[in-house]
Amino acid sequence: MNNTALFRELEQLLRREPGFCTSEGVLIRNTIAEAAMELRPELLRLLLGHEELRGFFFADVEGVMVFDKVKFLRFAANKNFLPDSFTAYRNKIGLADGTGDLLAEHRQVVLSWPYKDCLLEGGQTREEARRQEVFWNEILAPEEINLLTEPKALSRFHRMTAAGEEPVTELAPDDNYIIKGNNLLALYSLRKRFAGKVRMIYIDPPYNTGGDSFGYNDTFNHSTWLTFMRNRLEIARELLTADGSIYVQLDWNEAHYCKVLMDEIFGRDCFRNEIIWCYTGPGSPGMKQLNRKHDTILWYSRSPNEWVFNGNDIRLKSEVHAGGFKGEMSSHVSSSYTEKGKIPEDWWETFHTPEDLAEEIRRLGEEQKKINDADWFKAAVAARIRVDGVQRTGYLTEKPYKLMERLIRQATHEGDLVLDFFAGSGTTGYVAGYLKRRYILVEQLEDTMTIMHRRFRDASPVYCELAAANSRYISAIGAAATAGELRDILEEMTHHGYLSWKVDVEAMLASGEELSTLPIDRQKAILLESLDKNMLYIPLNEIQSTEFALGQENIHLNQAFYNQA
Repeated sequence: MNNTALFRELEQLLRREPGFCTSEGVLIRNTIAEAAMELRPELLRLLLGHEELRGFFFADVEGVMVFDKVKFLRFAANKNFLPDSFTAYRNKIGLADGTGDLLAEHRQVVLSWPYKDCLLEGGQTREEARRQEVFWNEILAPEEINLLTEPKALSRFHRMTAAGEEPVTELAPDDNYIIKGNNLLALYSLRKRFAGKVRMIYIDPPYNTGGDSFGYNDTFNHSTWLTFMRNRLEIARELLTADGSIYVQLDWNEAHYCKVLMDEIFGRDCFRNEIIWCYTGPGSPGMKQLNRKHDTILWYSRSPNEWVFNGNDIRLKSEVHAGGFKGEMSSHVSSSYTEKGKIPEDWWETFHTPEDLAEEIRRLGEEQKKINDADWFKAAVAARIRVDGVQRTGYLTEKPYKLMERLIRQATHEGDLVLDFFAGSGTTGYVAGYLKRRYILVEQLEDTMTIMHRRFRDASPVYCELAAANSRYISAIGAAATAGELRDILEEMTHHGYLSWKVDVEAMLASGEELSTLPIDRQKAILLESLDKNMLYIPLNEIQSTEFALGQENIHLNQAFYNQA
């Protein structure tokens, strides 16, 4: 049987297993590859039951059938396997990988972008998207990366003030920053100026629940989520001071895997605490397990021997009374201990006292006056108090002020720099600001910027964006609703964008009608893949180029920002 016949036989066989197909019956190449890597019984049973395929993928070793996993993976990765019209078009314009190598064999970098039509799922290739996603996720092999992680030019500088957006002419060393753009690329840009200068990093990344509906992509494939986190944690570590710390908040879905990942990146001897943030509320009467009512905050220091911990700033009223510990402590000693208070345990409740709750509501009321959005206020209260089991939406992932206060107080001093590169609507920066710390917030979603412009109007932070190059096409592709709009974008891309070296531009333009026959989500995938991801943003070393027309004011501010390193 020749390879073409084997491709056909294998495809028909794999369709018998529902888990290998989408609801529309399209085979999912990544799922099949994972089944082979993990030697899943459902795959092996199918192959062993087919005489020709058994002989092709198995070897008889003294009566034992041994699966040739490498051979199967290379066969399944061949561009002629599952050659639908989408794949055929990719091949035609040069996007196919001629080597047939599996992406999983390489070190990977994961990028995430807000993508309106939610075409792609984390951990799957463009051909294999199964359901709607909030983010477009793409995996790039190392050979496709050169300028990607170089510092980027910044644009649209202004200050957020009560009067609106005010122009920026000069930057001060103690300015606070809100930066819009992809957080991985923003971290690499921040490294040029802030390496070794950040005392504390707090992040509340996607929990990878598979069900949350808030603005971050929370339905990553597990392995892709870990890659996504590794990319960001590795560069984040370089930003910390020698005595700095990072706090990563997660739930049960990925907290334990992230602990192992952070052990590898920071070192097991840099692990300080697993903080359990507890909350309560009604559970389902039909549950067959305990209610999951806590998040995990993993605390790592940059150094195994030196870190900031201001225990006296977070002490709680002690429950030990005079003559406590069954009279084994003298009255004098125990009364002093009670007065001083105790350092908290590593499990925290949302509000320790009624006074804390009252203070939280008071601060929310102050914010409501700034933001002037009743729906936001109701949502924020629900998010912070968390007394019900209702799944939250929007940016209700922000945490109580009291939680953030304790973390920031214990890890920093006044004037220290705090970074949150999953900033959401900016709670970390907001709390850092009134605690007299400096802050940098990184976020890429447009709707959060509207909230932050209102929320920080009395703080006057500097707002700026990674200067867009190809990223502007990503936004346009996501917003397009018709094939005609995509044709116009393609025309613009080929004349003014930066296309992947793989793309045969003449073939792409000549086959425009053929592209239009594909489903619109596949047309978008083709256009997205055709862009050179190294040029999502303008490289810093190109700011003087007339090609980008950044203008002298922007050039001056970029030089001021980066030269303060």
